[in-house]
Amino acid sequence: MSLAVTPAAAEHLSRQLQTKTDVRGIRLGVKPSGCSGYMYIVDFVSEPTAQDIALDFHGVPVFVDDLSYPMMDAVEVDMVTEGLNRGLRFNNANAISECGCGESFSV
Repeated sequence: MSLAVTPAAAEHLSRQLQTKTDVRGIRLGVKPSGCSGYMYIVDFVSEPTAQDIALDFHGVPVFVDDLSYPMMDAVEVDMVTEGLNRGLRFNNANAISECGCGESFSV
């Protein structure tokens, strides 16, 4: 598995975790959605499930469910600034197409 979270993204996620109580980490995954097939999800995890794979990126606990795990291979999560907008970007080396708005992808 070559999922990666850049130091800039980890710093952002760490700050987000600090604003929450009773949260143990961040969930990264995919779900069927959008015009291209799948959409990335980022969520807070209070209690990991038995299906979660626990990872650590720069001190940030990250959980990926076993169904999303294969689709997160070759994904780099980065924090980017474009103009006035700042947010997480998922760079997926396996994506064969993305929708025009960049919200969904297919592999």
